[in-house]
Amino acid sequence: MKTNTQEQDLLPDKARLHQLSEEVIGLLKQLIATPSLSKEEDATADLIQHFLEARGIKTMRKLNNVWVVNKHFKKNLPTILLNSHHDTVKPNSGYTLNPFEAIEKDGKLFGLGSNDAGGPLVGLLAAFLYFYELPTAHNFIFAATAEEEISGKNGVEAILPELGKIDFAIVGEPTLMQLAIAEKGLLVVDCVAHGRSGHAAREEGENAIYKALKDIHWFQSFQLPKVSETLGPVKMNVTIIHAGTQHNVVPDICEFTVDIRITDAYKNEEVLEIIRQHVSCEVKPRSVRLTPSSISKDHPIVKAGLSVGRTTYGSPTTSDQALMDFPSLKLGPGDSARSHTADEFIFINEIKEGIELYVKMLLKIN
Repeated sequence: MKTNTQEQDLLPDKARLHQLSEEVIGLLKQLIATPSLSKEEDATADLIQHFLEARGIKTMRKLNNVWVVNKHFKKNLPTILLNSHHDTVKPNSGYTLNPFEAIEKDGKLFGLGSNDAGGPLVGLLAAFLYFYELPTAHNFIFAATAEEEISGKNGVEAILPELGKIDFAIVGEPTLMQLAIAEKGLLVVDCVAHGRSGHAAREEGENAIYKALKDIHWFQSFQLPKVSETLGPVKMNVTIIHAGTQHNVVPDICEFTVDIRITDAYKNEEVLEIIRQHVSCEVKPRSVRLTPSSISKDHPIVKAGLSVGRTTYGSPTTSDQALMDFPSLKLGPGDSARSHTADEFIFINEIKEGIELYVKMLLKIN
């Protein structure tokens, strides 16, 4: 049992938290004002790099990914990765505000990327700065990465081999600071049913659409047997279909695409093999790299979150966790329901409270 003195030692320095909050919220306003669409994040990478270097912290950069390590980094200590992204989607047509202007109003900070994932990004940055000079039981790496919104290969995936062994990660995404302990992976497959063309009036040929319908019905009705405790069943949806050239020609090809959200009960390759065993069409995966992820409820960082009043859940959306082969927890201020919406915003207090919760959780394991 901890003594009162030990419990007091685990409380964060409020003055330091306030100072860091003000600094990183200032940075977030600059990031919002700087367009950073996926593959075009060089200017925001510059801002993050300059922000860190102005505080005497040596940065490393590859493409538009910037990362730093704590001052007392020791190879023999376990390493925590604090990661979020600084790229954004394109603003949609529903915006009534300038998406590239940081507008503070009624306790909200408006602007493209404010919620996804500017708030989580600067929140993790503040947590890193809090621990930067402290002697701790873990090493810390903070990485601000690119191309998350398009699952690109020039984002976090490009730098993971250079970071060394990671023991676990906190991935900053808007979760209302609840603990996303599992996340679905994504498998997109392109399918082709082959028939034989002919004149529609003479009932010639073999209609590829009819052949495809049998497989489409299988995707609609089949339920994979294993169900994840946190994420539920695997979901498969046919989302695109193309066939035919004109009304009087029996189509010889029908192409369709299936979006498959895979749980931690399966590996992507397992699901792909099951599909091929049951359908007659050609099945070609676009990629098998976006894998499901999870972290044990007994992991120290999850227990730390529970001890400060957080709850656990399974996330249906995919993030850069899908590219990590080590335990990871998705956690951040903001609400995913606001992501990619017109007039995107985050509450200023969400960021401040998020920073405090990050620090409290990390103090409990250090």
